[in-house]
Amino acid sequence: MGGGTNHRMSLSQSALIKDNHIEAAGGVSKAFEKVRNLFPDVDVEIEVDTLDQLREILPFKPELVLLDNMTPDECKQAVALVSGQCKLEASGGISLENAKSYAASGVDYIAIGALTHSAPVLDIGLDLKAEI
Repeated sequence: MGGGTNHRMSLSQSALIKDNHIEAAGGVSKAFEKVRNLFPDVDVEIEVDTLDQLREILPFKPELVLLDNMTPDECKQAVALVSGQCKLEASGGISLENAKSYAASGVDYIAIGALTHSAPVLDIGLDLKAEI
């Protein structure tokens, strides 16, 4: 049984480069270089959708790579490819039911968005009574 923790407490602690940033910058390498040059002392996490993007970004030495919507097998391949050069986070399509297979892939972190975006709501009501 594991617990959930924040990987950062504010935006000043690390930068996360997502797919729209990558598209706007013209690719993973360009996006990473721009952020690293602007904020040399901030840890940078970058999202990749393919193993080819992972290969492209490794020479730039990211602190953390987010493997977006990859299968457990692709995550296992990514772990072998990275060989300890950076931390890896699996994200996208991961549920409590399939998290064990992602953990077995060897990634360092697993993000389960359902813990926040699909959490059940608590039905709370407030009834006021006027006293006259």
